[in-house]
Amino acid sequence: MLKCPWAYLSPEMEAYHDKEWGKPLYDERALFELLCLEQLQAGLSWQTVLKKRPAFREALANFEVAKLANFDEPDLAQLLANPALIRNRRKLEAILANARLIYDQQLSLAKLCWAYVDEKPLINHWQSSEQVPSQTDLASQMAKDLKQVGFKFVGPTTIYSFMQASGMVNDHLESCPCKEA
Repeated sequence: MLKCPWAYLSPEMEAYHDKEWGKPLYDERALFELLCLEQLQAGLSWQTVLKKRPAFREALANFEVAKLANFDEPDLAQLLANPALIRNRRKLEAILANARLIYDQQLSLAKLCWAYVDEKPLINHWQSSEQVPSQTDLASQMAKDLKQVGFKFVGPTTIYSFMQASGMVNDHLESCPCKEA
């Protein structure tokens, strides 16, 4: 059986594909990390994000919402000066704002997001990577609703990638051994 074609781009991509992508994830910290990484990826390759993931874990307090909610302007300046990171002010500000929102309102990202798929993954049956959409109506609705709650940098493409990554949507190709894993 052939894996999804993008899994063969690098050893990091293959490990991510085989061990993480599309596997249902309900852990709050891990979901927030994936949301942040998807936000950081906008306009860049996933390969770039994966290579910088350890640096982001270190710089962003392992994506612990309670810690990130207390980051202030000097912390942001330090992030923007860190060459190991993707130093995009808008993306980093969005991550910190989203952490504050989740922390201040005591939101559950798992409850909020998994409700859109009735708590169970949507299973698609794609034969080729060309069939896999970059966004869907459901992702557009989730993005719109998240923005209404106050989330930043959550467009439909970012949200669909987040849904795929967290297993809310299973978009492994039919030929992929990870389809049912």
